[in-house]
Amino acid sequence: MAQYDVVILGSGPGGYVTAIRASQLGMKVAVIEKENLGGICLNWGCIPTKALLKSAQVFNYIQHAEDYGIKVSKAEADFNAVIDRSRGVADGMSKGVQFLMKKNKIDVIDGYGKVQTGKKVEVTAADGTVSTIEGKSIIIATGARARELPNVPIDGEKVIEYRKAMSLKEQPKSMLVIGSGAIGVEFAYVYASMGTKVTIVEFMPRIVPVEDADVSKELAKQYKKMGIDILTNSSVEKVDISGKGCKSTIKTKDGEVVIESDVVLSAAGIAANIENIGLEEVGIATDKGKILVNEFYETNMPGYFAIGDVTPGPALAHVASAEGIICVEQLAGHHPLPLDYGNIPGCTYCSPEIASVGYTEEQAKEAGYEIKVGKFPFTASGKAKAGGVPEGFVKVIFDAKYGEWLGCHMIGSNVTEMIAEAVVARKLETTGMDIVKSVHPHPTMSEAIMEAAAAAYGEVIHL
Repeated sequence: MAQYDVVILGSGPGGYVTAIRASQLGMKVAVIEKENLGGICLNWGCIPTKALLKSAQVFNYIQHAEDYGIKVSKAEADFNAVIDRSRGVADGMSKGVQFLMKKNKIDVIDGYGKVQTGKKVEVTAADGTVSTIEGKSIIIATGARARELPNVPIDGEKVIEYRKAMSLKEQPKSMLVIGSGAIGVEFAYVYASMGTKVTIVEFMPRIVPVEDADVSKELAKQYKKMGIDILTNSSVEKVDISGKGCKSTIKTKDGEVVIESDVVLSAAGIAANIENIGLEEVGIATDKGKILVNEFYETNMPGYFAIGDVTPGPALAHVASAEGIICVEQLAGHHPLPLDYGNIPGCTYCSPEIASVGYTEEQAKEAGYEIKVGKFPFTASGKAKAGGVPEGFVKVIFDAKYGEWLGCHMIGSNVTEMIAEAVVARKLETTGMDIVKSVHPHPTMSEAIMEAAAAAYGEVIHL
């Protein structure tokens, strides 16, 4: 029986990053993967969706080329070529992870893993061959999949989930999207940009409901300008797929409506992959579909750990990576600090992009803070105006008493590249006036953060 210091189930951004860090720390590591190295994020999520979004953005630029003083002949979106480019990017990244596994002397075992008692893992290969490996520590990083609504079963043809949405053979003329989280609004932008008629149905009172209310309002405004229909306070009761397309019965605050579309994209959240991986046999505790862990990701069973989407924390790639690093550094005796879940950035890569960290304005008030709020629109940014991307704003929230940076919320071009300033500043306990007095380069999009902070203190210059 092969023996390792660490055995990891799953090779997504949680699993493969954990494996590399464990190897750097001198551990003998094995990773078990049933499909492709890099997991959902690299093969079917984070990376290929960004390739699709970029193609949609380029197409939009070409369509509005005359706004920049450039004349071009009529452009057409080659849907299959867009899909092929996305798959090519994903394949290239997966090969990159293969290289990293070899570089760090990590054993990759192809097959389906199930944890067993005695810190063993049973691996079933594609040909049915069964083997068992043993580890001093077992880390479960099996990720998640699209959550299937009980009244809207996914058939993979007319009612689809995100994997199918990025590998369709033909572009649909119309699409209904259930859910307006990151997956829903990103695909809505991609397909609407290429000419598909898109309708978003959201159960909550506003789209991207986890974001600050001002951000939700701005995205809804921009999407409506694109021609995307939005139904909030609404739910899809059933989808009739007996005909050529889909007939979705939607319950709204004004009564039921029926919307016809070629396809329905179910983007109503995710479900953790915790079934049939041996948890019950080992006695690993779960609650509400998640594996329960302590601050260093150990389960109730000593020697068994879990990270990423299978645990109760935010289901984000960068969170899974951070959790895995903390987990193995603790195993190596490095005494890392527990992860600060109050300072996790969230990014949505629609257009305009959304990025946020910390409290929303409403949450800060509910927490009892007296706050200072500053907002700076990109319509007042020279860089944004010159770039033809004046949509959106930066909004900052500070504690009025001590200047603590409570939250930062952005919507606009490339704001996902800007949010790290707020994350690092909050980590370093930087105050609002520290930001105001830190010289930001001009002209840049990022100086809007300084301007927003200045607005909170009544010192804004360019507004």
